[in-house]
Amino acid sequence: MRERQYLTSRPSLLAPNGPFGGGRLVAMATAPTVRPPARLPKEREPGGGSGFGDPVGVIVLNDNHNTFEGVAMTLARFIPGVDYERGMALASKIHNAGRARVWSGERERAELYWEQLRDAGLTMAPLA
Repeated sequence: MRERQYLTSRPSLLAPNGPFGGGRLVAMATAPTVRPPARLPKEREPGGGSGFGDPVGVIVLNDNHNTFEGVAMTLARFIPGVDYERGMALASKIHNAGRARVWSGERERAELYWEQLRDAGLTMAPLA
């Protein structure tokens, strides 16, 4: 009967006084490579988490007690990138459409701008 022989690169295994003694060749088992399952991104709940979810809109509503100039100055004061002229254009949109989205972005900043505009006297819609 012929004994199967397997190659090994470890000469100490073949030594007469090695762990397997007698200079026999020993079969070495190998495990198959296992790839971990693909991870799907976790779904986030609206408004939760680190603030990097979907953009949140800051919406100003039309009312009967704020003037165009007052709205424009307030928007220019608190909303980045809005000057008085852009504020007047937004005030006109608020007046004609009844509402206008004046800023959109991450939730934490949206909450800050929403509170600043509300505290300045503008009529605000809930964050959207």
